[in-house]
Amino acid sequence: MAKVIPLFSGSSGNSYLICSGGSSLLIDVGRNAKQTTLALEKNGVDPKSIEAVFITHEHTDHVQGLRVFANKYNLPVFMSEGTKNALAQKRYIDDKTRCYIIGSGGVDLSTMHIDRFPISHDCAEGCGYRVDMGNRRFALATDLGYVSEEVEQALLGCDAVTIESNHDVNMLRMGPYPYILKRRIMSDKGHLSNTVCSELLPKLVKGGTKRFILAHLSRENNMPEIAYRESLNVLNENDMELMSDFTLDVAPVETDGTAVIF
Repeated sequence: MAKVIPLFSGSSGNSYLICSGGSSLLIDVGRNAKQTTLALEKNGVDPKSIEAVFITHEHTDHVQGLRVFANKYNLPVFMSEGTKNALAQKRYIDDKTRCYIIGSGGVDLSTMHIDRFPISHDCAEGCGYRVDMGNRRFALATDLGYVSEEVEQALLGCDAVTIESNHDVNMLRMGPYPYILKRRIMSDKGHLSNTVCSELLPKLVKGGTKRFILAHLSRENNMPEIAYRESLNVLNENDMELMSDFTLDVAPVETDGTAVIF
């Protein structure tokens, strides 16, 4: 049995806890160290028990608490080389932070093997992660400008997937953001819309995915019920039934103690 717990999700911070076989890892530390510690403890996890932290990219909503949290608990932190350089330049890590580059062979923890895959986003060298846990697989892909072949192949065959469903296109177009920001969000280096996200889900179900977590929703340009409904409609249109062929959850802005078990 494995589980994923969204600790934080959205523009105010992102962090995900993955547990399997008595071990756990953290993907991103997008809130400060105190908030991250409290969120872990709320879910019954001692921060000292985490084996490693994995970072997707250097934007503040993914690394705000990284340096203090990782240094406090002496945790190894894994990332791409480009992300490491960007984090050092922005002082999100320092000489005390135990940073490691993920190579082509991935990383082995006590009960998990982790590989990274490239994502298209306006950052130095962003990535998503695929976590193999013996007979269970999980993948996280957020901050996507589009669904590339590498992203699709990484997600196919996973039992559970956390995927970005950032914005409703009409809400974004009609909303208060300046044009240049709207163009950035909708670009190939921006964020994944509800529509593009939902179109991928039936293919993933056919590939074996049974659990979906919609993540990184925009507070200004989306609503949980809109993102949920669009994905559910597309899956239903492909003759796939909720609770029979798949489950569908929306990651909360802050943890509510809910874990997706797979």
